[in-house]
Amino acid sequence: MYKLFTRFCNFIFGKHKSNTLPRFWILAADMVIVVFAYVIAIFMLYFKDLKDSTFDWGRIWLVPVAYLVAFLITRTYDGMLRYSGFNDIRKIFATCTSTLAILIISKLGLSQIGPSLVTVIFPRYVTMIYHYLITMVLMIIMRFAIRRLYNEVYKSSADKLNTLIYGAGDGGTMLMRTLSQDTISKFKIRAFVDDDPKRAKSQINTIKVYSPEKAMTPEFIKKYDIDVMIVAIPSLPDERKKEIIKQGLGLNLIVKSIPSFDKWVDGKLSTNQIQDIKIEDLLGRKPIILGKSNVIREINDKMVLVTGAAGSIGSEICRQLMHYNPTKLIMLDQAESPMYDFQFEMNNTEDFKEMRDRMAFVITNVKDPVRMSEVFEKYRPQVVFHAAAYKHVPFMEENAYEAVFVNVFGTKLVADLAVEYGVEKFVMISTDKAVNPTNVMGATKRIAEIYTQSRTGKTKFITTRFGNVLGSNGSVVPLFRKQIAQGGPITVTDRRITRFFMTIPEACSLVLEAGSIGEGGDIFVFDMGEKVRIWDLAEKMRQLAHRPDVEIIETGLRPGEKLYEEVLANKENTIKTDNEKIMHAFVRKYETSEVDAMIEKLHEQLETCDEMKIVAQMKAIVPEFKSNNSIFSTLDK
Repeated sequence: MYKLFTRFCNFIFGKHKSNTLPRFWILAADMVIVVFAYVIAIFMLYFKDLKDSTFDWGRIWLVPVAYLVAFLITRTYDGMLRYSGFNDIRKIFATCTSTLAILIISKLGLSQIGPSLVTVIFPRYVTMIYHYLITMVLMIIMRFAIRRLYNEVYKSSADKLNTLIYGAGDGGTMLMRTLSQDTISKFKIRAFVDDDPKRAKSQINTIKVYSPEKAMTPEFIKKYDIDVMIVAIPSLPDERKKEIIKQGLGLNLIVKSIPSFDKWVDGKLSTNQIQDIKIEDLLGRKPIILGKSNVIREINDKMVLVTGAAGSIGSEICRQLMHYNPTKLIMLDQAESPMYDFQFEMNNTEDFKEMRDRMAFVITNVKDPVRMSEVFEKYRPQVVFHAAAYKHVPFMEENAYEAVFVNVFGTKLVADLAVEYGVEKFVMISTDKAVNPTNVMGATKRIAEIYTQSRTGKTKFITTRFGNVLGSNGSVVPLFRKQIAQGGPITVTDRRITRFFMTIPEACSLVLEAGSIGEGGDIFVFDMGEKVRIWDLAEKMRQLAHRPDVEIIETGLRPGEKLYEEVLANKENTIKTDNEKIMHAFVRKYETSEVDAMIEKLHEQLETCDEMKIVAQMKAIVPEFKSNNSIFSTLDK
């Protein structure tokens, strides 16, 4: 009783958060409801008997006291009324129901001891039941009325975004329900739009549904002052979704979407799942999804090494590999800070927390023979994914020595160790810039391909080639985002320049799949769809950011840069594999002794640190290497 008294005093004199109703007053309001409900119950049940002066009102005190004690114990007053929800209803139901049960059980028990005492103290059973129902309903109504009042009157609607929901089916209806229940949501639904003509002109909770011809017009958007369009059709085909997004962007709307049904949490949609449209959603091709059975066979219960593990490609390869149950995954990179961040991520990812003993993080450079030998000796990897490389074209034009040292001789070192330690498969991540290279970086990757293809023995060497990866370190997408955030301009080297694009997960799925189906000496290329014009990409990103004021300018091709990338060299051919999105490339294969002699000469030139001599030897190894760099172009025959 002392604790209850202390708690009661704290309601009156204790502090409360600003802009919230003191908890004591919430309790007081609940008690007013309890008393008022009792009076209503009496009038409903005994209205005729009230005229009788002998009707006893003395029993009214017991029920309010019982409810007061129950409220103090269960703390029904603790919630902020403007955020009332299902949990508050559940607490009120449990409290009121348990109080009624205790009252009824107490009356039944005391009736066996002193029937006359029960008659004096306890109301009738039907009175308590009526009172219980009325009290519970009024308490719930009060909370939701205050919540609605706060949202409609007290809370300013100036920061609300007038919203058009595209899709009046299950997804749109669920989205509307979710937004209406979220008191801090900034979206105010003004209308629905749906492709189904049967739904047009109907209403969902008083909100009208319109056809696209009616709603997706400048006049409609201006009339209803629409700010945002949310695409709420989870099963919408990709092509139609892209059309709708482009329409919305063309009307200067902020465009968002909801995820597919399988990504909803426990079958429910939350406002946190409303996604911004990404540039990937506007690419001119369908996402490529690769199989898993082959990868499971190759990775399950094996020691796997990934070089360049802290990079955008290497890190995603590691994330995907962990789902295939390797005995141990050795993640290796020379970049300390990115590696530290990646280690923290992997150790704290929910799916991987129980697999920490299967992860090893190694800091070293792939061109360090002592340290790399130690890594192979310690872990004895069975599968190697070699993603470590320098890849920035203009930077490598100015640092040809380092490009050759890492991309060629770093690869050579890892490949030689793979052969020495009996690695089953060695998968190298190459690039489309290795095809008819016009820059040092592309040429170094082609030489690395030639070297690994020429290796013989137990180890199977597989190469994968693909184009630019959206969002990877150094790609145009992060650069454009940064330039837009800074107010521009967006710099495009040439209005005509085009590139192949894929997402990071797609690229890494390709690497894993190719590694599993390769039989040695293979070069696999990816069906990357249509080329994307970089200027168009910049315009779309500017649209997505709603920054029409940001200028796009041409800066001119950089040294070594191509206008158009290729996936296969002129004399190469491809044949299909079991996966229609992966093709096997036929390329010229060199004899091991021939390659070793060429690599030895390259190493001799590397030791001179004379970049002209280094590049000249690279051109001798890769005759199709025609430099776009004016400095090295004089070496072309």
